[in-house]
Amino acid sequence: MSRRTPALIAAAVLLPLALTACSSPSSDGDTATGDKAAAKRDGFPYTVKNCGVTTTFKAPPKRVVTMNQHVTEIMLELGLKKSLVGTAYLDDQVLPKYGEDYASVPVIAKEYPSYEQVLATNPDFVYGGYGSAFSAGDGRSREALKKSGIESRLNTESCTKGDQPMDTLYEEIREVGRTFGVTDRAEAWIKQAKADNAATAKKLADLKPVPVFVYDSGDKTAFTAGGEGIGNELIERAGGTNVFADLDKPFGDASWENVVARKPEVIVIYDYGATTVEQKKKRLLDDPALADVPAIKNKRFAVMPLSDAVLGVRVPAAVDKLAAQLHPGATTP
Repeated sequence: MSRRTPALIAAAVLLPLALTACSSPSSDGDTATGDKAAAKRDGFPYTVKNCGVTTTFKAPPKRVVTMNQHVTEIMLELGLKKSLVGTAYLDDQVLPKYGEDYASVPVIAKEYPSYEQVLATNPDFVYGGYGSAFSAGDGRSREALKKSGIESRLNTESCTKGDQPMDTLYEEIREVGRTFGVTDRAEAWIKQAKADNAATAKKLADLKPVPVFVYDSGDKTAFTAGGEGIGNELIERAGGTNVFADLDKPFGDASWENVVARKPEVIVIYDYGATTVEQKKKRLLDDPALADVPAIKNKRFAVMPLSDAVLGVRVPAAVDKLAAQLHPGATTP
């Protein structure tokens, strides 16, 4: 009698089927080949230099952590919520149009996450909005992430000087779009942003710029918008002149004596955090040293959420909103 038991017979029958399955189009080898072909069609490999760090992407990152609101909103605007495995640090509320998508992403920390919290999400990419997102002292440096096999990007407002910040914004969107293989979405956003900026410029063409002082925070000194960031260009495009445009950084401290000397006619208050706009107004109005400042005399204030005044997708609309506050009645279409 044959020693081929029913189990051996079944194995003999199944072996050819298994071999067939191994050579089928759905095999891991062919899937990898297909992924490589798709990546090549989408413009990969892609090499980008960002804030001194050069990275080559063979394919779009798949597991992303964002730190800071404006970079989170860039990802959501480009339709990349499925790539997000964690987010952190809001300055205020995300725009309503991003609300549902944002709610689908785990918030891993109210402010900056620890290095361990970042690693727990098993990311392959971390996108930070400010230099503080990659604080070496907190263990989150880009070098430390790289050693863990995690690529990174820093919003370029933190490392770009001497150019036109609106162009920097366009390039930020363009490079993020390329990194994630959504170039068409990025270019569509840039085209619309340019059109929106042109429309605002047309409304302001015959208006005289208004001297503006930005009050972010501060007591002994005024923490304000300098001349190197998107905040300065936002003021200029909205029909103002930043009285601290000579401060060669996006943000910095100014003395109250200089605030008085430069005679701003409007004070733009950045709205965020635990200190309310009304509390900031009261601090300014109650300071006898500021009594002769034209903006204080006339109680001329404009208000902007901080998330409107950083390098992100809110900027074109923020220019138009600020223009309406600097030139009330003059910018109605």
